[in-house]
Amino acid sequence: MKFKYILAILLGVILSGCVGVSSKGIFGTGVSVALDPRTVGTQMDDSIMQKNLTARMLVKNKKYLISVKSKVLDGRIFLTGKVEGPEEKLLLTKLAWETKGARSVRNDIKIKEEFNFKRSAKDILITSQLRTAIILNKNIKATNYQIDTYKKKIYVYGIALTSEEKDLVISEAKEILDVEDVIASIILVEDLRIQKE
Repeated sequence: MKFKYILAILLGVILSGCVGVSSKGIFGTGVSVALDPRTVGTQMDDSIMQKNLTARMLVKNKKYLISVKSKVLDGRIFLTGKVEGPEEKLLLTKLAWETKGARSVRNDIKIKEEFNFKRSAKDILITSQLRTAIILNKNIKATNYQIDTYKKKIYVYGIALTSEEKDLVISEAKEILDVEDVIASIILVEDLRIQKE
């Protein structure tokens, strides 16, 4: 009797660790598993690729944990952030391409300049304005997008259910005051290797 009780508690603890789904999703992809149009297998592959790339970047230099962000969608790798010089940017591009399963690499990493508080604050404001706009737009699945802003340029990564949704996201980004450019890396569901049924 005691053994069954302990087993039930142990099983409950193990399973409760697998249940929670935050806005980051179980696999840390930035998209809720239930709303993500990729199959669970593809989500897991992307998550493994992202963790592999992050680990290899950290082996090269721990500062990349803070200065560089990576995103993997359907085997496509997107890099953003800031580095000291062009050699580092090339090194990170090489690391991304060497990641097993990489189908393409888009490197939007910028070379660092002197810190500018006013510009950084403006970039944060632009990001939050776009995030709010796509959350309020009922025709956009906001959880499917990641947004970064650098020097008034918006970088949007994600998966659109339709080309109309993709156009809406880009349109919302272009309407924000002071935005100089919108760089959209948005994949359509129909372009995914494997789709949910």
